[in-house]
Amino acid sequence: MQINRIFITCPKGIQPYLATEVQSLGFPVITESVSGVETEGTLQDTMRLNLYLRTGHRVLYLLSSFSAENPDELYRESVKVPWEDYIYEDGYVSITSTVDTPSITDSRFANLKCKDAIADRFITKFGRRPDSGPERNRAVIHLHWKDESCALYIDTSGEPLSKRGYRKIPLKAPLQETLASAIVKATGWDDSGNFINPMCGSGTLAIEAALIGLKKAPGMLRSNFCFMHLRSFDKTKWEHLRFEASRGSQKSLKYRIIATDSSKQATEAARKNAMTAGVEHLIEFRTCDFADTPVPGGSGIVLLNPEYGERMGQMDKLAETYSRIGDFFKQKCKGYSGYIFTGNPHLSKKIGLRSKRKIQFFNSNIECRLLEYELYEGTKKPGKSRTDC
Repeated sequence: MQINRIFITCPKGIQPYLATEVQSLGFPVITESVSGVETEGTLQDTMRLNLYLRTGHRVLYLLSSFSAENPDELYRESVKVPWEDYIYEDGYVSITSTVDTPSITDSRFANLKCKDAIADRFITKFGRRPDSGPERNRAVIHLHWKDESCALYIDTSGEPLSKRGYRKIPLKAPLQETLASAIVKATGWDDSGNFINPMCGSGTLAIEAALIGLKKAPGMLRSNFCFMHLRSFDKTKWEHLRFEASRGSQKSLKYRIIATDSSKQATEAARKNAMTAGVEHLIEFRTCDFADTPVPGGSGIVLLNPEYGERMGQMDKLAETYSRIGDFFKQKCKGYSGYIFTGNPHLSKKIGLRSKRKIQFFNSNIECRLLEYELYEGTKKPGKSRTDC
């Protein structure tokens, strides 16, 4: 099969973790940008990327790139693409786009011109055309148009890879699965110690940690991808990839994962989500104040994602919470590495400890930091510098 460029999108700030994943799967990293990582491979290779990637959102396979100054030029170039090699004439196609060019004020018009080109080519060749609409559960074509530069891709993922399929009960302001996975990866945890997750909410961090610890491919949890609806789809190869992924995953963990929340509704939701993900038996859920979270002897990771706060009254209350987190670290977590993921640098100062590292992330449009704290047993040895939060 033909080797083309493949662009894998991701949330802002996650591309270093995505690049590492792409390389670990044996693919080259051609370029990195704030919006994703570019590699190359065949259309069949996209099945493997969709199956294994934890921090990517969409796997886009390049079909054609060209220059276009206006919608008519877009149409003329789009109609040249051999769509019949990829899409069934009696199938279904959805058009998505990112458009930033002076000749277009509404991206829906660009979508329409692209859709018309596909439809006209099919009608000319077969006398019929695929249905089209907004659903992304079958064939999806993505148009990227910046200034005069156009690229047409097959979105082989369809729905973003962040939608693993296990989070049936998301609760309030949940972390996206891809972001949660990147956060766990940033801590370096890989079943190399206990994973303690107070304030677990709907359980996304603990569940992603369990999947990472098991080396379980996150795509195993999904039943539908766009590539399944293309002419090139090889069901036998896909089943073999799934078999290999299943064989490569572990059945148990060496260390404990403990997830707690003060809300019974949250811990029950987290438990149900973990059950859907197939990892409920590996996570110890408990309803309690975060400070009462059991921390076994030994070492590992303690990771909290407290609220950021928006209103003044809430800020005052959260300042106390952040201060108590610092006390919890000092009193109960010695020997562990402590992490706090927060979008509020003012509140992070209330922790009362000095951070070893500050790692930048973005939760939607909120600039966040993952703060790392070394929680030493006894007195810290001299000669190692630390920086303020």
